[in-house]
Amino acid sequence: MEYLAVIVPSLGVGLVFFFAMKAIFNADRAERQALARAEQEADQRIKKTE
Repeated sequence: MEYLAVIVPSLGVGLVFFFAMKAIFNADRAERQALARAEQEADQRIKKTE
């Protein structure tokens, strides 16, 4: 039982780190997609005015 008391805090911190990094990467992916969409719309507007 002593081993469990030693491992559980490390696993908890590891899980928190995993989910935090996952959230950061998902936010980055969403931001890149939004930026690509905005650039595509801007390119279409430029082509319409030419």
